[in-house]
Amino acid sequence: MRGCGVRAAIAAVVVVLVAVVVVVVVLSRGGEVKTPGCTVTVPKAAKDQDTSQYTLQPQQMSNAAVIAAVAGKEGLPARAVMIALATALQESKLRNLPGGDRDSVGLFQQRPSQGWGTPEQLQDPVYAATAFYARLAKLSGWQNLPITEAAQEVQRSGAPDAYAQWEPVAGAAAGAFTGQYPAAMTCRNIAVGPAEADLVNTANAELGTARLSGAHPPAEGWRIASWLVARAAAVGVDKVSFAGQTWTAESGAWAADPDAGQNLALHRVPATSSGSG
Repeated sequence: MRGCGVRAAIAAVVVVLVAVVVVVVVLSRGGEVKTPGCTVTVPKAAKDQDTSQYTLQPQQMSNAAVIAAVAGKEGLPARAVMIALATALQESKLRNLPGGDRDSVGLFQQRPSQGWGTPEQLQDPVYAATAFYARLAKLSGWQNLPITEAAQEVQRSGAPDAYAQWEPVAGAAAGAFTGQYPAAMTCRNIAVGPAEADLVNTANAELGTARLSGAHPPAEGWRIASWLVARAAAVGVDKVSFAGQTWTAESGAWAADPDAGQNLALHRVPATSSGSG
């Protein structure tokens, strides 16, 4: 009986090892594990210094893009985006959670019992971000408050000092999403297929405009381009060009492109035909 048990244990270990090997083979190409991720790269002031990079999972960065876009639609500056992103990073790690502590819901873990809205509303990132900014804008002198103080005044968290730890990544993402850092937002190894959401309606709801392609001032063009890259999987965009550079889902990076031109351009993955033959 003991021999049978040992053989069974060995068989179980072999199955696990085979499963691990299969996963590695599926995720690897050319000896490199292809991990999905979205990265913000912030150039240092001095050219001889390293750049700062912050990487989040694609869904986290997609949610960050929504939060930042809503600020632009509301006419709020990068400082507001930074505060909002630091708050969402602390409260939910930028995940649209269906629940949390007591009756907390969504990206900001806002509570229906505290007048933030219904649970269904608070699971809508656009609604949640709009509600956050509405309370922030009512806070006297919020632009000059430390990040952690501004966030705490809006959220009333039980851990008021925790927001400060997210200031570097929140500031980096805010810089990219408001167009301060050109070609700073990249997403790699992401699966982009036909759009999950309608691009026009999504852009209007989040950015406040659906005029995406064409001529734009530099900051506005990079604001939209960064949003498109971070939201690529949701809106089915696999190529974005602006100011002589192009990002593709295949390469996962921005690169100089002699065919890109100066205007903003994008390519969407075509919908698959439901017919046959």
